[in-house]
Amino acid sequence: MASILDIKIPKRIATALRLPDNDPRRQQLRVLKKLLKKARFTEFGQRYRFDEILMSRHAGKAFQEMVPVHDYNKIYEEWWKKTLDGTPDVTWPGKIKYYALSSGTSESASKYIPVTRDILRSNRINYLRQLVSLLSYEHLPRNAVTKGFMMLGGATDLQKGKAGWYAGDLSGILMKNKPFWFQTFYKPGGRIAAIKDWNQKLNEIVEKAPEWDIGYIVGVPAWCQMLMEMIVAHYKVNTIHDIWPNLGFFVHGGVAFEPYKKGFEKLLAKPIVYIENYLSSEGFIGYKAREGAKGMKLVLDNNIFMEFVPFNDKNFDADGKMVENPEALMIHEVELGKEYALLMSTNAGTWRYLIGDTLRFVDLEHHEVVITGRTKHFLSLVGEHLSVENMNRAIQLASEEFNISIPEFTVVGFPYENLFAHKWFIACNDVVDEEALRQRIDQHLCELNDDYAVERTSALKEVFLEKLPEEVFLKFMEQKGKLGSQHKFPRVLKGKMLQDWKEFLSTK
Repeated sequence: MASILDIKIPKRIATALRLPDNDPRRQQLRVLKKLLKKARFTEFGQRYRFDEILMSRHAGKAFQEMVPVHDYNKIYEEWWKKTLDGTPDVTWPGKIKYYALSSGTSESASKYIPVTRDILRSNRINYLRQLVSLLSYEHLPRNAVTKGFMMLGGATDLQKGKAGWYAGDLSGILMKNKPFWFQTFYKPGGRIAAIKDWNQKLNEIVEKAPEWDIGYIVGVPAWCQMLMEMIVAHYKVNTIHDIWPNLGFFVHGGVAFEPYKKGFEKLLAKPIVYIENYLSSEGFIGYKAREGAKGMKLVLDNNIFMEFVPFNDKNFDADGKMVENPEALMIHEVELGKEYALLMSTNAGTWRYLIGDTLRFVDLEHHEVVITGRTKHFLSLVGEHLSVENMNRAIQLASEEFNISIPEFTVVGFPYENLFAHKWFIACNDVVDEEALRQRIDQHLCELNDDYAVERTSALKEVFLEKLPEEVFLKFMEQKGKLGSQHKFPRVLKGKMLQDWKEFLSTK
């Protein structure tokens, strides 16, 4: 079989892969001006005077002053809604052909995120960049490089809208638009990828698994772990390497990998390379670009203009809702170790759009970040400021200490005896002392988070833990119509999702 690295890349894409000068401010201003120039004749561009911004001496600051920030509800109601009727040139030139349906972990309804041909092209360039970056890895599993890609994503059989557009999972859209040369390496193939029923799709992959030589697995950790467990159980083997001996890479994103690592290691006969990327429905934001990197490198020169809103009480309320005019910094203004919410403006017609993730810069020279959580997925009932990053790390440490797999968890905060308490729901099929596990998670959080430690001696009176079979979490996601694909179980439950979870547990 030909190697992926032997493929001749089109000249246009090869040019794009040559990174320009590494001045982050210059790269980002160049991107912004390119976006403004292309969208200046759209309804949005006319409303917010893009031509005037382009003529400004300080385009970045003028853009921030003249264009308001948006969350999904605001930009959808004011702008994107009309594109569903086929109206062209609303926030980006032309008609929108694809919409990514978001996983909707924090909201009950799916969100329609525009996906343009321009952003699909940008995504492909970033995929190739990430692939090329692997060549710099000292411990590269050479046998895996030329093998197949197992991409566990949404159904490529997309739903068609009345105005001629298509909607579905982002992974399904990407597979629908994959380059011709990728077909040779891509598994499970077009027929299985089109299957909408998640359980049927997994069962067919299990049946075909011995016929494929897989070097890479790409997808959300929870579902990829489930697939490997099914294959190992079905063929009564010890590890996944008994079926796919050349498996060397796991490419993941969307959620922190720490809680899943112990479960993955139990399924492997030898170490593999874990590669994190930052791909959202709104764009390909970054990827791990070098071996040993602390975080993911932001892509600053490929059609995404980024702003960073300090994640603090000045810019966000207690429920994680952003204020109307937040402080927004450009890439050259951020600080190491500070936590920010990300605003994006892209060639899919998102403008100063709050994606909902919180980031922390871990390397300013390489512009590398780690995802610390979601603006609405954190707990701070009494000032404990407990982030998803803290939760993931505590779970990872506890699972290593007890030698158990915890593929899913979620946390709830509530009033308790005139003060407050947290309750953890843990998915674990291994035998473990629940009280000992509760104590260790609590102790780790006290060590990881000073605010939490202080509040555990005062207003945060108690921490509870309930261990549930992994199947309970899966059944809940299935009941919500969010089984498999890009869907993730929310790490913090609030509002309607919390009420649904309580009702589900009371009847299970």
